[in-house]
Amino acid sequence: MTSHILVERTLDGKGPVATVTLNRPQQRNAISFAMWGELSQILAELDADRDVRAVVITGAGDEAFSAGADISDFEEHRSDSSKGRRYNDAVNGLLETLEGMATPTISMIRGFAVGGGCEVAIATDLRLAAEGSRFGIPVARLGISIGHREMKGLINLVGKGNALYILLSGRLVDAQEAKDMGLVNQVLPTERLVEATYRLAEEIASLAPLSHRANKETLKQVMAKPSLSDLTAEEADLPLIQFDTKDYHEGYRAFLEKRRPEFAGE
Repeated sequence: MTSHILVERTLDGKGPVATVTLNRPQQRNAISFAMWGELSQILAELDADRDVRAVVITGAGDEAFSAGADISDFEEHRSDSSKGRRYNDAVNGLLETLEGMATPTISMIRGFAVGGGCEVAIATDLRLAAEGSRFGIPVARLGISIGHREMKGLINLVGKGNALYILLSGRLVDAQEAKDMGLVNQVLPTERLVEATYRLAEEIASLAPLSHRANKETLKQVMAKPSLSDLTAEEADLPLIQFDTKDYHEGYRAFLEKRRPEFAGE
């Protein structure tokens, strides 16, 4: 891990929440070629850590979540299709890691979330943005296009029409327009963003992690097989597995006993 990516596993002693910060504020937290792989590794390690129940991803400073891929890398890593394939593999590796995480993820966005930065936010489960934030994927301004995994995530979130609007116009949309599209879940005054994000993260972290894991997996199955007619027996049984967990028995006993449940992830 470099100093360009910071990891903090608690917030003032509250809750099992990890924070991953893109830490290049002078470059608007642009993501270098090396950072794609490093970020993927960090997130995979956090996902494997049973003590981490939610992950917040953000950018250092107030100017940007991330301005996207670092264009200064393009000559070395994206100057032709052969180099571009390796670069795209690195981007896809991070997005695949994010999409595959059982641990809930939240993007906390201030300022610009553009290009690859916007795509990282799209790949997280939830997105909270400060008023004044701006979003876009202006690849047409550079003469390039987005990959299939990036396109899939964008369409799943905002739909075909809005995806084409974002890509064909090359415009940056403001936070309210992004919310209207479904690109972000919540828009908040800047001074309330951190509090609201970590309140949500801690609420998520206090709930049953196996339920979160199963719900995220069920969502992926429904999106992949919307008719539900071709689910495998294992896929169809996924919602039933929870009844055999210790957390389920803890949850309903705590409800009956009118106390807060203590979920162990078992």
